[in-house]
Amino acid sequence: MPQSLFYKVICEPAEEGGYTVYVPALPGCISEGDTYDEALSNIRDAIRLYIDTLRERGKQIPQDSHHVAEVEYVV
Repeated sequence: MPQSLFYKVICEPAEEGGYTVYVPALPGCISEGDTYDEALSNIRDAIRLYIDTLRERGKQIPQDSHHVAEVEYVV
């Protein structure tokens, strides 16, 4: 039975245009896209490939334990 995994991703605008997106819980899992939606679609593919590779190598699939918070700093 398929299992849903949820990972937080960081999507940053790239200087040359488009977006770079990465998954903190999956070191080295990075992708990009010309648009925000394309970047998210591409990172889904990258996550799938990352997890598939872990499975093929008999490695444990990491759970995402990262917390996201917004911190105010007044200047």
